[in-house]
Amino acid sequence: MSKDSTFLDNIQILDEVDTHEEKLYKILEVYMNTFPVKNAYLFRYSPLGFIGEGIIGITSIGLLHIRDIRDDIRSLPLIYSAIYERKAKYCTGIEYLKQINIKYITTANVNSFLAIPICFGSVAIGYICTNEFDDDVKITDQLLFSFTEYGRQVGKILEKTNGPEDLQILSRREMEVMKRISWGESIKEMADSMLISEVTINQYIKTAIKKLKAQNRTQAIAEMFRRGIIS
Repeated sequence: MSKDSTFLDNIQILDEVDTHEEKLYKILEVYMNTFPVKNAYLFRYSPLGFIGEGIIGITSIGLLHIRDIRDDIRSLPLIYSAIYERKAKYCTGIEYLKQINIKYITTANVNSFLAIPICFGSVAIGYICTNEFDDDVKITDQLLFSFTEYGRQVGKILEKTNGPEDLQILSRREMEVMKRISWGESIKEMADSMLISEVTINQYIKTAIKKLKAQNRTQAIAEMFRRGIIS
C-alpha cells in the first residue's frame, strides 16, 4: 500500500505547479511522499534509438542532476519491458544483477530495482527508477499496480500542460522532417524523397530543436511525443 491514502489528491498537487522544471521535481517529491521508497530518478524517453536520458534524482543526500546518464534501454531489460508493456516492473536478487547496468548500482547493499513508465495513452514519454525502499517493504502486485497508475496519472498531468497551440509550434516542413526522423529515416533518405538538399533538412532539424527547447534531436522527438504532437 502507499504511504498516503489520498493518492489522487497528491497527484493533483502537480496541477498547481507553474514552471516545467518545478513540475519535474514535484513528480519525484510526490512519488516519494506517496510510496515506500527512499530514492527516485526521473528519465525522459525517446523511441528514436530507444534512448533514455537522465533528468533529476532525489536521494538521501538531496537533489541530483543526472543528465550524464544516457542509455539505449534495450540494454536494460527491466526498463525496456516496463516501457513496452507500459507497466511498472520490479526485480530483486540475482535478477537485479542480470538486468541492471553497473551504473545503476549506487550502493553495495542495494539489490532491488523498480522501473515505472510515464505514459499517456499508448505513448511512453519517460520513466521513474528506484533502487532503495523502506525497510521490510514487500513489493506486491497491488503495489506494482499503484506504481503503474502513478506513471499514468503523471503522464496525464504532463499532457494537460500543453494547449492546442503546441500543435502549431513547428512549420509543416519541420513537422514532416521530425516525423521522418522518429521513423528512423536518414538525412539522405529524407533529402531524396522530399526533393530538397541535405543542408535544408539539417536546417529544419536545427530550427525544430530550438522551437521545442531541446538540446538535440533525440530530446526533440521525446518532447514531441510528450506533447502529443506525434504518436
